[in-house]
Amino acid sequence: MKQNGFLALLFNAMFLTFIAAPLVVVVAVSFTDKGFISLPFDGASLRWFRAILDNDQIVDAFWLSVRLALVAATLGVALAVPAALAIARYRFPGRGALTSFFLSPMMIPAVVLGIAFLRFLSMLGLGGSFWALCATHVIIVLPYALRLALSSAVGLDRDAERAALSCGASRFTAFRRVVLPMIRTGVAGGWVLSFIQSFDELTMTIFVATPGTTTLPVAMYNQIAQTIDPLVASVSTVMIVGTVILMLVLDRMVGLDRVLIGETR
Repeated sequence: MKQNGFLALLFNAMFLTFIAAPLVVVVAVSFTDKGFISLPFDGASLRWFRAILDNDQIVDAFWLSVRLALVAATLGVALAVPAALAIARYRFPGRGALTSFFLSPMMIPAVVLGIAFLRFLSMLGLGGSFWALCATHVIIVLPYALRLALSSAVGLDRDAERAALSCGASRFTAFRRVVLPMIRTGVAGGWVLSFIQSFDELTMTIFVATPGTTTLPVAMYNQIAQTIDPLVASVSTVMIVGTVILMLVLDRMVGLDRVLIGETR
């Protein structure tokens, strides 16, 4: 038993090291004082972190990605919650097919989605529109929001909702004051995952993005294709640190395990 425990601990340590090693290298490279990617380097420097603020394309792409992820995640959750409640509460013909349809973007390769969206938006003359880009991101984040909302809605006790309705509350009030708090962990988790997925999406976005709607992943991809400086490493370091801070804040506020996993019913 002790030997098995030690081997399991050793395997987990090696696995975590394998996963974290590239991140450590990226963070280390971002502090280089050279004008090219180099490790080891002669001395640490913050020049490439200052270069982020001097690069208007990266800064603009970052704020565009933030706005895009906020809109896509919010709209995705707004569509996923009523769909999850309907699927969890009612039995109707085509229920399984409808669920599979909502989850299908997770099973379609991003390249295929990108080509399809590019063709569709070109036919409608909507290429280069921010809201058209939002629509494509809503489609790809909807499955993540739906899965977590559905996990909270399945087996939901409706007695509290019926009690609110019997006391004179409207259906919207009963939903807002009773149902929504009961599924809040799934909704919050779905929103967080949708935001991350939208913010980090590259493969599909690269087909539909234009110079006026360049997101941060696309800008970083273009930077890598054109230069070999460590600017992308410094941007990645900022994003890693920001993600860690976000996870710590979520864990402190509501419990990270509840946000990402949802309540088990």
